[in-house]
Amino acid sequence: MKNYKLVIQYEGTRYKGWQRQDTTEQTIQGKLEGIFSKMEGRKVEVTGSGRTDAGVHALGQVANVHLETAMSQKEIMNYVNQYLPEDIAVLSVTEVSERFHSRLNAKRKTYLYRIRNTQVRNVFQRRYVHVFTKKLDLQAMQRAAGYLEGTHDFKAFSTKKKMKKSTVRRIDRIEITKKDGEIQFLYEGNGFLYHMVRIMTGTLLEVGEGKREPEEMHKILELGKRENAGELVPGCGLTLVRVEYDEK
Repeated sequence: MKNYKLVIQYEGTRYKGWQRQDTTEQTIQGKLEGIFSKMEGRKVEVTGSGRTDAGVHALGQVANVHLETAMSQKEIMNYVNQYLPEDIAVLSVTEVSERFHSRLNAKRKTYLYRIRNTQVRNVFQRRYVHVFTKKLDLQAMQRAAGYLEGTHDFKAFSTKKKMKKSTVRRIDRIEITKKDGEIQFLYEGNGFLYHMVRIMTGTLLEVGEGKREPEEMHKILELGKRENAGELVPGCGLTLVRVEYDEK
């Protein structure tokens, strides 16, 4: 049996997220496992680098799967893509060490959240951006983002009430830019909690509106209570851009 690394792209609008669920067939993991199980003639588990939420997209999700097939890497990729729906694609299949684990070995993840900050919606982008028509102070949001960079306990920025593991994460960079009627929030870090990016974005938007001061980020982090942070913005504006690993 060999271990394979998969790089996967998907448009998440009609799915209930990455993680397989007993109540629906509309998950990314479920679709992949169904095809691999058919290919192998046995139950196959696909392990993802993380669980994207319902409606969230991915340009470079990473997963790994153990297979017994004699097919080549290219043949495996072609087989899977033949049966996947048109909004999911496997971009590459690479044989890796038996010890490679897509989630445990991930060193950095990059997410992008897109805001359409105009009065007129772009109907062709509606699945990929969150429309927010109120005027935003870009510089204030950038200052607030600076307080979130570094290593902190981000418990306040997650909707998960009971955490078995540490809620400390490291954010290397938050970049907020404006272009062609969009405000884009780029997040890079060693890992993210459940709903963390979407809550941070909602909090930064409240700073941009003038509802909060940038310096409030200190207090939110210190108190660690969900109710002190901002709203959870819709999943449609979020894309997992890439997952990085040690070159070894």
